[in-house]
Amino acid sequence: LFPELEKLVPTLHMASVYAMLSEFPGAKQVANAHLTRFTNLLSKVSKGRYGKETAIAFRNAARTSIGSNMPAKSLELKHTIKLIQELTSEIDEIENEIKLIMDEINSPILSIPGINYRMGAMIIAEIGDFNRFDSPDKILAYAGFSPSTYQSGQLDGAYSHMEKRGSRYLRYALYNAAKYVCNWDPTFAEYLAKKRAEGKHYNVAISHAVKKLIRVIYHLEKTNQQYIKAV
Repeated sequence: LFPELEKLVPTLHMASVYAMLSEFPGAKQVANAHLTRFTNLLSKVSKGRYGKETAIAFRNAARTSIGSNMPAKSLELKHTIKLIQELTSEIDEIENEIKLIMDEINSPILSIPGINYRMGAMIIAEIGDFNRFDSPDKILAYAGFSPSTYQSGQLDGAYSHMEKRGSRYLRYALYNAAKYVCNWDPTFAEYLAKKRAEGKHYNVAISHAVKKLIRVIYHLEKTNQQYIKAV
């Protein structure tokens, strides 16, 4: 409908693009758009980021576009955008509820750099009462992180193996949380670098970081202490 648009914006999945395509769902519609109306639309939804210059660029690109004029596809595009916006709104609502619940729980897990409300909620929800577990290793076993996980050399041999047993949701949350924490916390970043220097595959090194992370989480939850980031 308007293939050239992708090269004119950072991403197609942004509010200003959705608004534009909802109103002008195709190159023909953009090409024939009234400049003032088109400019006002872009300026409003982009909060001033896009103005007349951008509107002219979009319209000029549309006028030489190789996109086809297909009314049925234009209608389908408008419906798809509406569905995306509705789902995005629902996701935002759910994430706000998660934030409220996590604030009420006041878990020290959120003090760990790299663990946000969503990831923290997944971990807390899957583990539940930490008193059910005698040690961090019991939680690792519950998540399906076996000793062989830390010895495998490839993702197919490590992560796929882990999926055979244990809570896959907790496993997913811990694995991804460890990657984020290694990016944001110097201590974990250094630990990951050390494992990589030992010749371990990245995914196996992350599995080691998971083991370290769950020990930290277990200690914080049992003692109700905040994580202190190394300087």
